[in-house]
This record gives sequence, C-alpha cells and structure tokens, in this order.
Amino acid sequence: MELSSILIIDDDAASLARLARLVAELPADQAPQINTAPDLVEARALLQAHHFDLALVDMQLPDGTGIELIGWMQQHEPQLQAVIVSAFAEEEAIFAALRAGAVGYLLKDRDDIELTVALRSLQRGGAPIDPMIARRILALLPATQLPVAAPPAANVHLSERELGILAHVAQGYGNREIAELLGLSRLTIEAHTRNIYRKLAVGSRTAAVYEARAMGLLP
Repeated sequence: MELSSILIIDDDAASLARLARLVAELPADQAPQINTAPDLVEARALLQAHHFDLALVDMQLPDGTGIELIGWMQQHEPQLQAVIVSAFAEEEAIFAALRAGAVGYLLKDRDDIELTVALRSLQRGGAPIDPMIARRILALLPATQLPVAAPPAANVHLSERELGILAHVAQGYGNREIAELLGLSRLTIEAHTRNIYRKLAVGSRTAAVYEARAMGLLP
C-alpha cells in the first residue's frame, strides 16, 4: 500500500507529533505528505479538499468519535484506509470501529518500535491489530453471535471484473495498485468497489473479503 499522503486526527498535540514523526520515518521512495486535524470538523474539511491514502484516527475527539468519522469516510471516501490509534481498548469500541470500516486498531501506549512495525505492515497491505486486542477478540469469538460461513448466495452476483478486483483486494492491493495492474483508472476501480460493497452489504474492504469468502465467491 502506498502511503504518500496521510491524515492524522487527534486532539492531543503530543500524540499528533509522535505519529507524524513515526510516519515520516517509514521507508519510502519519497517523504509522505502529512496533514493533521484536531477534530471532526477540520478532518472532514481536509478530506473534502485533498486525497489521502491513510487516516490515523483517535477514538475520542472534542466534537465526536473516530467511529463517526470512519463511517463518514466510508460514505464519502470509500477508498481511504482508516486505522484507529487510541488509548481505549474496550471490546465494544473495538468491534464498533471495525464494523464501521476501520482496517486496524492500535494502542497509543505501545513503544515506538511496535507502532512502527504496525505501520509498516500497512505498507505491505496488512490490517494491523494490536496483539493484546487480537488476543481478546480471539477469546471472545466462541461466545459471540458472529455470522457463520454460508453457502453461495443465489441473490448475490459479482461480475467477472468485480471478482477480479475483489481477488486483488484480498491480496492486499490498494485501489491505485489495482488500477495499474488492470490498466484502468483509479476512479473506475473505486466505482467497482462501491458496487461490490453495495452487493455484499458491507462497509469496508476487510468485510467485503470476509463476506465473499463466506459465500464461496473467493477461495
């Protein structure tokens, strides 16, 4: 995943500076463009004015929550990858963020090296979850009412092009990379992606891959 333009949303100046430093230190062909916002209002204004590859979002903001912002992103900037970086680790908040469309959930109290490893996994197309959170999620799985794998649904039909795009998504490619691989424009890929989300009734790339595999549409 290309991280050339990144938006960091956090109302704590020290956290903003730390995340900006860690992002700037990631190995890349050129230094990323980093913008910051202290609240939802400023974040939305920046999102409407600029293209970003990644948003790092705090959970608690002065005028709302990171979950609200990620939900707004899914409607207006569905190609944008969002990761929560928060001091909060309650199960309800974690699941709400992932359902809203976050592709990762990291904790602020981790060492710089731990956060750097998580950010580098994003560059490789990963979906970073803090190890402590991952363990808690796994521990909860047997008791939760999560949907089980279903047979292929007759009323869900993805075109050959949509299946091809979704297969690339499952391999960790971003929309820009998929566009280059298929010789299409990024806007075309984004339009197909929105159609895939609509047909599968999901709001994120991770959920789309999960549902497609559960329906037998992907291996």
